Amino acid sequence: MAIEFGERERPAGEAFLRLARAADEFEAYEHPHASRLAALADALAAHFRLSRADRTAVVFAALLHDLGEVAMRRDYIGRAGPLKADERIDLQRHPVIGEQEAARAGADRAVQLLVRWHQEWWSGAGYPDALRGEQIPLGARILRVADAYAALTDARPWRPAGTEAEARKHLTLWAGLEFDPQVVRAFLSLEGLAELRSYALATEAKAERPAEPEAETKAGPPPEHKPEPEHDGRPGPSEPAAEEVVAAGDAAGDNPWKVVS
Repeated sequence: MAIEFGERERPAGEAFLRLARAADEFEAYEHPHASRLAALADALAAHFRLSRADRTAVVFAALLHDLGEVAMRRDYIGRAGPLKADERIDLQRHPVIGEQEAARAGADRAVQLLVRWHQEWWSGAGYPDALRGEQIPLGARILRVADAYAALTDARPWRPAGTEAEARKHLTLWAGLEFDPQVVRAFLSLEGLAELRSYALATEAKAERPAEPEAETKAGPPPEHKPEPEHDGRPGPSEPAAEEVVAAGDAAGDNPWKVVS
C-alpha cells in the first residue's frame, strides 16, 4: 500500500514509514497495518475537508501511533490469550510513551498529541487523559475509528481476522461510546478503497485449499473461529445494550461538531 507524500512532507514521511514498518513487525502483523491505517485516516480527513497541514498530521500520527508499544518491548503485546489486569494497566501507558517517541523521531507537536490521544473514547472511558466528546481533537477521533477497523479486519496472534461486515457492525454498536458517531457515519460511507478490504477473505481462501491427506488425518479440520467483540481481540467491556447505543448516538447527533479548514 503506497502512500504518496508531497515534496515538503516526503523526507519526514519516508522516515516515519520506516518506523511504521518496524512497529508492524514488532506487533507481528502479517500485513501492513500502520500504512493501511494512514490511508483510511487520510480518506476520512479528506471527507471532513481538513487542511493540508491537519491531513498531514493525521497521516503522520497514524504511522507513528504504536511507537510506544515498540519502546515498551513487552512480550504480552504479541502473546495469545487475555491480558492480565496489571498488563492491561501497563499497556495503557503506550500512548504517552508513543508521544515521547514521536517527539524523538522529529514529529511536530500536533502529531505528538494525536499519538497521545488516539486511544481516547467519545464517552470519556479511554486513556490516557479520559477526554470526552469534542475535547478529543477530530484527528484523534478519526484515528480511533480507522485503527479499530484496520485491527478488526486483520489477523492477530490471538485471533483471526474479522470480516468487513463484522467490523462495520462493531463500529456501529460502539458509536457514541468508543467512537464519535459522526466519524463512524463518514467511515461507513467510504467506498472503493483497497484498504477497506478485510484480510479475512485471504485467510478463508487459504483454509479452503485442499489439505494434504496425511496432514488432514493428523490434524483434522480447523476449528471454527469467531472474532472477539473488542477490536484488539482481548476481553474488554461487554457489548452495550442496543437501546444504550441508539440513545448515545442520537444525543451526539443532536450537537454535531464543526470542521474548520
